[in-house]
Amino acid sequence: MAGLRKGHAYSKYFKRAYTRKSKFKTKGYIKAVPISKIVKYDMGDLKKEFPRKVHLVAKQNIQLRHNALESARVLINRRLHDTLGQNYRFKLRVYPHHVLRENKMITGAGADRMQSGMQKAFGTAMSIAAQVMKGQKIFTAYVNDSDIDKAKIALKTGMARMPKQYKLLIE
Repeated sequence: MAGLRKGHAYSKYFKRAYTRKSKFKTKGYIKAVPISKIVKYDMGDLKKEFPRKVHLVAKQNIQLRHNALESARVLINRRLHDTLGQNYRFKLRVYPHHVLRENKMITGAGADRMQSGMQKAFGTAMSIAAQVMKGQKIFTAYVNDSDIDKAKIALKTGMARMPKQYKLLIE
């Protein structure tokens, strides 16, 4: 059963999105972009000002798929809400723009009649990802001075849902 590929298949950071060069204009761009699974970007108390910020920062260049970002966002927001009530603000700071494509190859009996091989290998859009640079802030939790440790724990739990390594910055 074919499904979503593993995260490390797409985690390599690409400097520029590959665009197909064709003599026909309609074949030179991606026609359909998958819908992002990310539901919210700002959560918690949006009107109140908080003195401290805890950031989740990438240690290296990486591509983060939208389903990994949404999974981490839900986990961190739930942890913050359970421990702090509504006394926080939480923000997702990256947006998935990069379209991930896949040229599916079929093997087995009769496969030669079902695929075009590398002849039309531009691929179909499978998912979208956010391209994150080293040192870029992915999540930010705005909290009071007494709640910094709780915010750090919440952001650390979200690291497990995303590939590669991250660090915490406190302002």
